[in-house]
Amino acid sequence: MSFRTSATDYVEDVSPGSGALPPRAWYPRSDTASLSLNGSWRFRLSATADAEDDAFAEPGYDAGGWAEVSVPGHWVLQGHGAPVYTNHLYPFPVDPPRVPTENPTGDHLRFFDLPADWDVTDGGAVLRFDGVESCARVWLNGTDIGEFKGSRLPHEFAVGHLLQPAGNVLAVRVHQWSAGSYLEDQDQWWLPGIFRDVTLLHRPADSVLDFFVHASYDHAGGTGTLRVDSDVAGRVTVPDLGIDVATGESVTVPVEPWTAETPRLYDGLLATGGERVPLRIGFRTVELADGLIKVNGKAVLFKGVNRHEWHPRLGRALDLATMREDVLLMKRHNVNAVRTSHYPPHPAFLDLCDEYGLWVIDECDLETHGFTEQAWRDNPVDDDRWTPALLDRAARMVERDKNHPSVVIWSLGNEAGTGRGLTAMAEWIHGRDASRLVHYEGDIDCRDTDVYSRMYADHAEVERIGRALDGGTHRRRELPFILCEYGHAMGNGPGGLADYQRIFESHDRLQGGFIWEWIDHGIEDERYGYAYGGDFGEELHDGNFVCDGLVFPDRRPSPGLLEYKKVIEPVRIDGDGTTVRITNRQDFADLSALAFEWSYQVDGETVASGSLAVPDLAAGESAEAKLPEPPATDGGETRWTVRALLAADTSWGPAGHVVAWGQIPVSARQSPSVAATAAPVSGDGRITLGPGVFDARNGALLSIGSVAVTGLRLDVWRATTDNDDGAAWQSDLRYGELWRKFGLHRMRHRLDAVQVAGDALTVRTRVAPAAWEFGLATDYRWTSDGDRLRLTVSVTPDGDWTVPLPRLGIRFGLPAADRVRWFGGGPGEAYPDTRAAALVGRWESTVDGLQTPYVRPQENGARADVRWAELGGLRIDGDPEFWFTARRWTTEQLDAAAHRSDLTPGDTVWVNLDHGQHGIGSQSCGPGVLPPYQLHAEPAEFTFVFADIG
Repeated sequence: MSFRTSATDYVEDVSPGSGALPPRAWYPRSDTASLSLNGSWRFRLSATADAEDDAFAEPGYDAGGWAEVSVPGHWVLQGHGAPVYTNHLYPFPVDPPRVPTENPTGDHLRFFDLPADWDVTDGGAVLRFDGVESCARVWLNGTDIGEFKGSRLPHEFAVGHLLQPAGNVLAVRVHQWSAGSYLEDQDQWWLPGIFRDVTLLHRPADSVLDFFVHASYDHAGGTGTLRVDSDVAGRVTVPDLGIDVATGESVTVPVEPWTAETPRLYDGLLATGGERVPLRIGFRTVELADGLIKVNGKAVLFKGVNRHEWHPRLGRALDLATMREDVLLMKRHNVNAVRTSHYPPHPAFLDLCDEYGLWVIDECDLETHGFTEQAWRDNPVDDDRWTPALLDRAARMVERDKNHPSVVIWSLGNEAGTGRGLTAMAEWIHGRDASRLVHYEGDIDCRDTDVYSRMYADHAEVERIGRALDGGTHRRRELPFILCEYGHAMGNGPGGLADYQRIFESHDRLQGGFIWEWIDHGIEDERYGYAYGGDFGEELHDGNFVCDGLVFPDRRPSPGLLEYKKVIEPVRIDGDGTTVRITNRQDFADLSALAFEWSYQVDGETVASGSLAVPDLAAGESAEAKLPEPPATDGGETRWTVRALLAADTSWGPAGHVVAWGQIPVSARQSPSVAATAAPVSGDGRITLGPGVFDARNGALLSIGSVAVTGLRLDVWRATTDNDDGAAWQSDLRYGELWRKFGLHRMRHRLDAVQVAGDALTVRTRVAPAAWEFGLATDYRWTSDGDRLRLTVSVTPDGDWTVPLPRLGIRFGLPAADRVRWFGGGPGEAYPDTRAAALVGRWESTVDGLQTPYVRPQENGARADVRWAELGGLRIDGDPEFWFTARRWTTEQLDAAAHRSDLTPGDTVWVNLDHGQHGIGSQSCGPGVLPPYQLHAEPAEFTFVFADIG
């Protein structure tokens, strides 16, 4: 009998590791010495875990021929191997805890000297790793000090006895795959490496070990109670509050509370015999009361996002500036909450959440989603052998982050099924920290959790839950509800956010949700612009499902983020034309930080403006303000626009930043009118009607005045969005797939008649797909007053239409045009269920500026409620208002593109004027388009007026 043993058995060991110190609170600085070991490291990549022995860890080893990598960093993003993207499938055979022999292993070497003032004889030192994926073994000066798993969690080692003043050698062997990989099957790129900070910390005698800041708030008395428990006795001072007490002592004083809207922090100090640690203390109380999540006695409404850590060049190796950019973008777009999907973030991110004000659900580094492929058989969270590793991960999260007031809920992890290990985690967390709630979406009966949580429940189900008609266990029915994931922000979308928000605000039990997700995980790539799953030759991958964020990889806001900002704005503004009603939708803050202004528009142009006096309404209050007398006008379409702005600079936004806005129509527009006074004239194979010239054989429009026009005809196709195509696992109808099945991307246009009669040219056609019997009888009726050309399109469906239309309108080509002006919704794109952020006004852009640069190209760029548009020498007025799109490639070229680099501008600008657009929905992972936003094949008539404007 033989047994397999090797020096790398720890890789497949289910234990969390060996040698590491107990977890403790993280703090960014103190008065003790520290040495960052970030920077350039020597690096050697091996194909297997045991390809090389550990001789490289010995002092004097010659690594002169090795490569170099940056730490923090991922070696696969620095030219060594390639990244792998899967949503939930493990990219290796599922045989827990075994991993493949082919296991990329990176040996890292860092040579360092201690600072001159570092006294190696004074106490000890701790070597800290904040994040290594997925398993690491560590040597210092040739001594093996331990190994660990838990990629997004900190690990510390006592190393004071091993240090020397100069010539220290730190060796770290990192394995891409390990038993820990089975616990880290999150929807993200697999990226091995030392991707967070490595730090050496001096630990003199009586320095701080672990400490727990308990800072509660009594909303009835307006007082805060502070107690700091510390493993090493010391004193706690808070000068602004006159506090000077011993650790372990409680003190109660009047305070201003911490909330995400009013993030009041007090500077304090924990001083022990050997160290002084600055504290940032926020007083707040989190509780489950009256079936609601309450902070400081008030229920909160989460307007949140899920946030993976991401940078398009650096992966998950984020610096402080990038983290701050995320927080500032969130605050400026009215986001008030973050779920740290699906692992604890870099701890500095939580400092920023404390400082700027964001509610945080802190999620453990745990997901075993791939086991769903075998009905959760052998799932580690229901296998007692893995429970120590699960408890270790829970402890490392809670102990690291417990002193952050922004953290209001602990989450056990994500999509890990159910099992005894999760119960053990919940019991441990409840016992360690009773001051916060516990979340886990997979606990459908809420046996272990304090919140009923779901992901991607549709609007109707959320409504039922709000009305307590959802059934479930008695315990679940008494708990608050959140959507921990909804509004899947993949590609164009998500749609239906305003409808969700109306439901949230209608039922107290519904306490909001978290959009999936914050950022597209595109990798900067010279071939494609941004690469996604499959672009690196992965055996298994999930394509561009990794690009599902509210901001693009470069952190530019997408239309989805602008829509979300409008939907969740903290001030509601509406009115009747003479008064405006202002409602403070915040949970805590009054409106004293805001200033209000009005403007009055005539046909989209502002003709008057001023300030609006609004009282400092408390949270939840409303008031009406009188609008001024509108200026006299000579007719036209008129409306008020009222904006809420930051009155002064804040930590997260400048004075004048628009927080909320509302528009109040006063007088409606008059429909464009063209008297049919010109008669069609035939000759030379052409028909002339006013400024229009047509081909007499087929009635095709050739030009309008001096402007050549190409291929004007009915169009029903759009380059399918990620939401049109839907998720493959969904049982609901996926219209993108059906549209292609029924040939809506290849409609044929049959000419039935060209008729010249009286003052009109009428072209009768039938538009239908090959192989099917249904179609659209389409008539184009042209008239003119001699200067302008009027087109009325009449569409009558025939046959059995079982699917909605992608779009309904006309498409045509113009010679290369650049500038575009329009009066309608803007400045960005909008669709029927993503139009809340469309502000009616006059706008300008280039044709290229109309495009939305989704990582995977798809339908984009429509402007809503357009009254008129001007481009390429043409002015187009619509009756009724229309959807306007213009681009330098055809819809078919857009539809065929897999990356932005596949799109090459042509000499023609293709224009769509749409009477209707199908909605967007969220079916790339969530529900589809709601019925009110579906574009059904029904009789329709719409008109456009064209004029040559030179």
